[in-house]
Amino acid sequence: MKRIHIYALAIVLIIVMVAVLIFTTGSVKSSASLVAYDNKPVPGSLLQMLRIPANVSSSVGIGIAPKNNIELLNATPMTLNGKPEILYIGAEFCPFCAAQRWAMIIALMRFGNFTGIKYMTSSASDYAPSTPTFTFYNATYTSPYISFVAVEQTTNTYQQLQQLNSTQEFLFSKYDPKGGIPFILFANQTVWENADYDPLSVLGGKNWTEIAALTHNASSLQSLAIVGSANLMTAQICAIDNNSPASVCGQPYIKKLEGSV
Repeated sequence: MKRIHIYALAIVLIIVMVAVLIFTTGSVKSSASLVAYDNKPVPGSLLQMLRIPANVSSSVGIGIAPKNNIELLNATPMTLNGKPEILYIGAEFCPFCAAQRWAMIIALMRFGNFTGIKYMTSSASDYAPSTPTFTFYNATYTSPYISFVAVEQTTNTYQQLQQLNSTQEFLFSKYDPKGGIPFILFANQTVWENADYDPLSVLGGKNWTEIAALTHNASSLQSLAIVGSANLMTAQICAIDNNSPASVCGQPYIKKLEGSV
């Protein structure tokens, strides 16, 4: 009988330990389980989840995305291959880049398509460690409306990955002399600095599929943050590409945001 009681006590202790783990972390998923996905291809099914229905996007509007990250410029329009160029500068280690990439992908896929997107997590030793995100390194973006250039400067273990060319270095230094990332330049007409939301509170304790699913719930924190930011970025893109396509830029909630920046 004593042995049965000892076994029962051990089981109770295990249950309590698991409960404490769930309570303190919000998930039993470990950082290591997320990091294991680094540099693995993202399936089309997940990217498809990031094509947010119009009714959800309209309901979210700007969400909790702040407009004060956007600076209007009075500069010569920047183009690549005859189309307005969007330049992104970031790094795989950066938790705030990790957060902003979610919104960037949603916004950019409204105008074109990605191939070669891979899973990534932010640095395991920085703020919001191992935040689930993606990497633009070696990814390809195609669009009839805009050109997109991404520079991921270092890996999530702080190894050199890509270098800025002289033009990118000039623009980065001119508009962001402190060198903060993420840095997004919309055709030299507006510049976007910093992430729109906190990576820890919005993305922490969740995996990619869970986050993507939550973006479809207009009242969730994830939707208010990620989709709200994507909507604001969409309005910036519409402002530089002559409001094309009409199926995107003609949406009332986008026209409202475009006119308010």
